[in-house]
Amino acid sequence: MFDKGIVRWFLEEKLEEYEIEIPKDIDFDDLVEAFYQYLWDDYYEWLKDNFKCFFSVDHDWDWIRDRIKRVKEKQNIRSDRKRTHKRRKR
Repeated sequence: MFDKGIVRWFLEEKLEEYEIEIPKDIDFDDLVEAFYQYLWDDYYEWLKDNFKCFFSVDHDWDWIRDRIKRVKEKQNIRSDRKRTHKRRKR
């Protein structure tokens, strides 16, 4: 899900932007790996929390049906826009 190269780039950019110096005893590759794993752990917890909220204790299937309907409507609007969009001639 996460690209380690992007995580590396992000850390480089943000550490420079916030003028954070890495202690000499911490290898940058180790820092990237630790932050990468931290993101994965946090992401998994986020997924579990959202799963619980989405399905809730009483499994409100009417709410889920409505949610599915709204997602499909948004997708149709987007696909309709793509079909009706005409390319400009250059």
